[in-house]
Amino acid sequence: MREIYLDNSATTRVLPEAADAAYRAMTVDYGNPSSLHKKGLEAEQVMEQARKSVASALGAEAEGLVFTSGGTEANNLAVIGTAQARRKRGDKVVVSAYEHDSVLAAAKYLEELGFSVTYLAPDKRGRIAPEAVSAAVDGKTVLVSVMLVNNEIGAVNDIEALVRAAKAANPDTAFHTDAVQAFGKLPFSAKKLGADLVTVTAHKIGGPKGVGALWMKKGARVCARELGGEQERRIRGGTEASPLIAAFGVAAEHAALELPRFTALTKELSAAMERELCGMEGVVRNSPEDALPAIMNVSVLGIRSEIMLHYLEARGIYVSSGSACAKGAASHVLAAMGYDRARMDSALRVSFGRENTAEDVTELMRAIRDAQRELCR
Repeated sequence: MREIYLDNSATTRVLPEAADAAYRAMTVDYGNPSSLHKKGLEAEQVMEQARKSVASALGAEAEGLVFTSGGTEANNLAVIGTAQARRKRGDKVVVSAYEHDSVLAAAKYLEELGFSVTYLAPDKRGRIAPEAVSAAVDGKTVLVSVMLVNNEIGAVNDIEALVRAAKAANPDTAFHTDAVQAFGKLPFSAKKLGADLVTVTAHKIGGPKGVGALWMKKGARVCARELGGEQERRIRGGTEASPLIAAFGVAAEHAALELPRFTALTKELSAAMERELCGMEGVVRNSPEDALPAIMNVSVLGIRSEIMLHYLEARGIYVSSGSACAKGAASHVLAAMGYDRARMDSALRVSFGRENTAEDVTELMRAIRDAQRELCR
C-alpha cells in the first residue's frame, strides 16, 4: 500500500541533507559550543552558521535569533518573557482567540499572575482585523500576539497592518507573531513585518523536532525562562542542541531556495482539491478562500473526525483533525470562527508538503467519497 502523508502541518519528513548535518555535528563537530578549546570552537562555528542560515531565511539579523527547543518554548518565552519584562509599564496583553495552544496557555498563565488578557475573535474571513487590535490596545498594553498563519485553517493575517494598528494605539506595545506555519511556506521578511518578536521552528520545514527559534528585534527585552546558563545571550540557558541546530540551518536554507517551487506546488494541489470539493455533497470548506495553499480544512458532515482519520489511515492516507498538540480535543479555532458543533466534530485538516502530488489528492477524495458511502448509512 502506498503511503500518502498529508499532515505536513503537524510535522515533515526530515531532509536527508539536514539529517546528514545533524549526524556530522554528533560525530565530527561534537564539542560543546561553549568550550574554549578547538572542538568547542568547531561546534560553535557550525551553530553560528546555522544561526545565519535561519536568520537569512527569516529575512532578519542573525544577532537577534535565539535558539529554543521548539515553537512552544519560543512562544512561551515571547509571551510570558515579554509581559514580565514590561510589567512596570502595564498589565494588559492582547492575543487572538485562535492562537496555538502554546500562546493561549501562556496567556492563561499571565492571567494567574494578575495580567488582564483580551482575546480577539477572527472575522468572517478568518483574520484578525486591525480595527479589533486598535480597540483592544491602550496605554497599559504591554504585548500583542497574533499568529501569521493559523495552523488549523491556514488563514493569513496581515501582520504589518496589525503592527501599525497596535503601535498607533500605543507605540510602546511589543508585538509578537507566531510564524511557525508561515516560515518556509509563505514569502515574508521578519524585518518588514514590523513585529518585535517572531517564532519559527524546524520540523515544519524538513528539519528535526526539538529545535526552534525566537527572533527578537534590537531593543526587545524578555525575562529568561531558563536559569543557570550563559548560552543564547543569557536568554535561554543550557547547552545548545548543536546537532539539531545544524540540521535546522540546512533545512532553512533548503526551504528558502525551494519556496517558489513549494508555493506553485501547493497552489496546484489546493486548487485540485477545491475542484473535487465543488462536486461533493456533505463536505464543506472551513478554510477561507485566501488561506495558505498548504493548508485545507474541511468537514465531512455526519462522520466524526476520529472515525474518518482511522478510515483513511487504513488506506494509507494520513491527515489530522487539527493541531497535533490538541490530541484530538475539540478545535478552539473552529469554535472561534463560530462554526457549529457538527462541523467541528467532523473537521479534517489536510496539509500539503514538498513530496505530495496531484495523485495524492485524487486518492484522498476517492477515499472520502467511499467513506461517505460506507459510514453514512
